[in-house]
Amino acid sequence: MASNQTALSDAKFAVPVSDVEQQAALGTETEDFDYSRRAQWLRAAVLGANDGLVSTASLMMGVGAVKQDIKVMILTGFAGLVAGACSMAIGEFVSVHSQLDIELAQMKREKQRKETEEKEGGEKESVTNPLQAAAASALAFSVGALVPLLAASFIREYKVRLGVVVAAVTLALLVFGWLGAVLGKAPVVRSSLRVLVGGWLAMAVTFGLTKLIGSSGL
Repeated sequence: MASNQTALSDAKFAVPVSDVEQQAALGTETEDFDYSRRAQWLRAAVLGANDGLVSTASLMMGVGAVKQDIKVMILTGFAGLVAGACSMAIGEFVSVHSQLDIELAQMKREKQRKETEEKEGGEKESVTNPLQAAAASALAFSVGALVPLLAASFIREYKVRLGVVVAAVTLALLVFGWLGAVLGKAPVVRSSLRVLVGGWLAMAVTFGLTKLIGSSGL
């Protein structure tokens, strides 16, 4: 009788342990799956936001080096936003569509070699989406480009306007660097500093070279 009770007790406690192990394994698989699923749009979004921020801010700083008129700076930044967003979207669409063609060709070869509906369904779930990547890239570029545009829109004083643009871009670069590092599980401080220094260099080089060419009378 006592041995039966012991066996029943062991059986009762064995099931939860097994369930916990299965749930932990399932959680790990789900986490890995989520990272792989969002890798494509995350890459496009982070790169798009950084490109929009740095390129538009650098363009505005370059024009601001030779033109103090706020209207000229805002129009230049807006033109850079539209042109950059379109360029990013088209470039991302073409790039990801080429990747999709390669994946589809690989799926076709796999299907011919091993015709299994389960295998085919799994392949379809993992293919990239060119439209999604293009939309994410264009939207992220626009969001990044809006930072220097909004920072400069309401400040008439030339030197103050340049300072506010630099300050706003610096804060945004830190935020984008931190966000990309957290979502990508990378070192936060190193990634943020790398993005910040790169943005500063882009603005400084653009401002300096434009100022030099403008002062030379060309």
